[in-house]
Amino acid sequence: MVQETDIRPAVTGVPGVGRVLVVIPTYNEADNVSTIVTRVRRAAPQVEVLVADDNSPDGTGGIAEDLARADGRIHVLHRQGKQGLGAAYLAGFAWARRRGFDAVVEMDADGSHAPEDLPALLAAAADADVVIGSRWTRGARVVNWPLRRLLLSRCGNLYARLALGMPVADATGGYRVYRSRVLDMLDLDSVCSQGYSFQVELSRLAHRAGARIVEVPITFAERERGDSKMSPLIVAEALWRITGWAVQDRRSAVRRGWRAATAGQARWP
Repeated sequence: MVQETDIRPAVTGVPGVGRVLVVIPTYNEADNVSTIVTRVRRAAPQVEVLVADDNSPDGTGGIAEDLARADGRIHVLHRQGKQGLGAAYLAGFAWARRRGFDAVVEMDADGSHAPEDLPALLAAAADADVVIGSRWTRGARVVNWPLRRLLLSRCGNLYARLALGMPVADATGGYRVYRSRVLDMLDLDSVCSQGYSFQVELSRLAHRAGARIVEVPITFAERERGDSKMSPLIVAEALWRITGWAVQDRRSAVRRGWRAATAGQARWP
């Protein structure tokens, strides 16, 4: 059973956005969770934080509970086990929507997403449905990544943009703000991917729903502590799913075109 810690403070919000929840998925992030949550609370005091822990064997969940007891704007969602990044975010979205939050932020626990960039993302969210903290727009910086990771990310994002026809430079970026109104428009029950492909899938769904997506440059830094969750399997899943979505979108476009053409012929005198 999923367990929740929810000590609710007085309601305040971010100007132009409303109540904001930062969802931080964790699995074996005992070395990082206190630091990242503290930085979030310092950088954006108006937001609330939800640590979604997948039953980490290193005690991350217990550390998060201590943080929640000390600060009413910090909450903990204990999940049954390691179910993946996408499932953790979907659980966080549902948690936020049940409690009337106006926007949800995705943020990694390892410090690669600088909380100090969060105010800029929230400011952009006042006039957007989705804000992506982008590594590949003018003004962004990527720190301590080896050339192999740089090339993999740049090529993967270029492929996603061309294959899916999305005007998004960093479709795999995981530092995001979603307004709740756009989450209500998306068929989140259909989402089943994880990792890189989860972010691409939500970008695709938001784009197809007509959401206004903007990108804000960020400073992205490789984690300093703990083990990366990235693996060749996650990359392979992303490429496979992007290709499948591209084929599906092309077939849908052809079917729409055929229906329009046949309907026009039927009306021809």
